[in-house]
Amino acid sequence: MNYKQLVNKPQKLAPGHRSCAGCGFPPIVRTVLASTDSPIVASCATGCLEVTTTIYPFTSWKIPFIHSAFENSAATISGVEAAYKALKRSGKIPKDKEIKFVAFGGDGGTFDIGLQSLSGALERGHDFVYVLYDNEAYMNTGIQRSSGTPMGASTTTAPAGKVHQGKEEWKKDMAKIAVAHNIPYVAQASVHNPIDLSMKAEKAFSTKGPAFLIVFQPCQTGWKYPMEKTMEIAKLAVESKFWPLYEVENGKYKLNYKPSKNVPIEEYLKPQGRYKHLFRPDNKQIIEKIQQHVNEEWEKLVNLCRD
Repeated sequence: MNYKQLVNKPQKLAPGHRSCAGCGFPPIVRTVLASTDSPIVASCATGCLEVTTTIYPFTSWKIPFIHSAFENSAATISGVEAAYKALKRSGKIPKDKEIKFVAFGGDGGTFDIGLQSLSGALERGHDFVYVLYDNEAYMNTGIQRSSGTPMGASTTTAPAGKVHQGKEEWKKDMAKIAVAHNIPYVAQASVHNPIDLSMKAEKAFSTKGPAFLIVFQPCQTGWKYPMEKTMEIAKLAVESKFWPLYEVENGKYKLNYKPSKNVPIEEYLKPQGRYKHLFRPDNKQIIEKIQQHVNEEWEKLVNLCRD
């Protein structure tokens, strides 16, 4: 799908919702929903996406939508998908009617609280797509750290100060956890590249069985940068190799984009207020440690793509 085709697709998430100015998830959701022409049912975990698009008595969703609790978006949609199959078997839904199912979750609802229901749905092999919009903290409830928060980032529960310099653990690799379930399709995408995201969403919806998309979504509120910089920050994450774009089809890794030049991790970190403390002279070693980690993870990925 090209840009012209993408923008001319019917909008299944209406404007007028109450997400922050500069928020990345509206274009993610619109792109994903535009990537299938079949009827689609969505479930959504509690989080920024849910609270800003469903303020009673209004809704921005132009498709059937189910609000789940924080921990069970995947369990909810797997139940809907199972009911759909049962209704087909009983003849109450025509056998040739194709309906797609998608579950949305933020990083807290996926990396941490919702991991058990997601793992169960992937393991059981339900035919659905799970979309993780990854803004790297519990943004909806006050910017608390999650296991998706990267090392060195300052949050309200892992604040930078005299003793600690932000979060001290590495970000959990959620894509590899999904791959470990031996599902047919896993992909990592970014909000700044809608054509790549749409291609991956099309593949995910056409896959028989579970598919998992993790989409990088800068958060101007929690990451502390000017609202107009969202796409620029997302692109810097990819260009610096902090966030590689790749997919895994039936266990086969494929790199979708290789930066043409080496962009130091400082260029990605510096525009963000959550990393401001790392640019003090006494914290130089933390940036060097992050750069080393990025380099090592990139080499591992490149080697996986060669196999």
